[in-house]
Amino acid sequence: MIVFRYLSREVLLTLSAVSAVLLVIIMSGRFIKYLAQAASGALDPGSLFLIMGFRLPGFLQLILPLGLFLGILLAYGRLYLDSEMTVLSATGMSQQRLFRMTLFPATLVALVVAWLSLSLSPQGANQFQLLINQQDAMTEFDTLVPGRFQALRDGTRVTYTEQLSDDRIDLGGVFITQKNLSSDTKKDRGISVLVAEKGRQEISPEGNRYLILENGYRYDGKPGQADYRAIKYDTYGVLLPKPEVSEEVTDRDAMSTASLLGNKDIRARTELQWRLSLPLLVFIVTLMAVPLSRVNPRQGRFLKLLPAILLYMAYLTILISARGALEKGKIPPTLGLWWVHGIFLAIGLGLLYWEPLRLKLASRRGALEVARG
Repeated sequence: MIVFRYLSREVLLTLSAVSAVLLVIIMSGRFIKYLAQAASGALDPGSLFLIMGFRLPGFLQLILPLGLFLGILLAYGRLYLDSEMTVLSATGMSQQRLFRMTLFPATLVALVVAWLSLSLSPQGANQFQLLINQQDAMTEFDTLVPGRFQALRDGTRVTYTEQLSDDRIDLGGVFITQKNLSSDTKKDRGISVLVAEKGRQEISPEGNRYLILENGYRYDGKPGQADYRAIKYDTYGVLLPKPEVSEEVTDRDAMSTASLLGNKDIRARTELQWRLSLPLLVFIVTLMAVPLSRVNPRQGRFLKLLPAILLYMAYLTILISARGALEKGKIPPTLGLWWVHGIFLAIGLGLLYWEPLRLKLASRRGALEVARG
């Protein structure tokens, strides 16, 4: 039990450190992406941390298996380098027994990954899509930033204001340019430019929202042509699109696991197999990591690290590719993703039993040579 607790603690501590580093790297990259979208007006800056919280379970379900894999390689590699594994081997610690002891931290990680992939991650993806639907329903005035030109997602209108009140109602120094497209052919009919000294948003009793501009000009025409029209106005009203928040969730990764069970749609079945594959992935990478962590102290602990990482990346890449092929109907649903796990399970078993088998054969060959001599 002392050895068991020692090995488990080493693996779990290294797993925690590696997973934390990987999580910071991935979250930082994704946060920069969302920050750029918020700067362009596509997202509300106040919802950035909420979005990251919803995306966190989806990141963790992929990070934890890799963290466990690297944790075993680094933790056991250090023990081999310090000759602690040599001492344990002298007391009867075989690779198979070491693997059985490693199954305890692997089971803990697999349970957490199963909870994330089957329950928490779909809930987070569902809330993330609902939040994105709310962002899509917002007008450019809901995310407008003073002193910055801001375009609609379809690129038909660009809005600028020098000043904006805290309640986002009163504007000062307004500039709006909008493409004029025909309603039937969508052909470009020129642009309209609105400039105003100030403006405000108003809501009619029917619920329609208007932008009321005061003391300004409107220019209509086509760029490069002199036939344009200029209109001076004291008050000018612009109807703003009425926001419609969609409650529909269409992403498969946002569907609950219960709704996937019994669903005959090939994409739903693929999503269910993918969620079940992640906990299974944990045990198979553990099976591969234990023999791969065995290093010669004179060769260093990082000798097998790069090949091991390449093997893990090949596993994950083939699994993702098989997921895409299964969705497109190129792989029979009965075969699914299980054949990928079968291949790497065979590789793991080969790695685990190859060294004892090689030593056993060498011992028999030596015994035969002694007998013949």
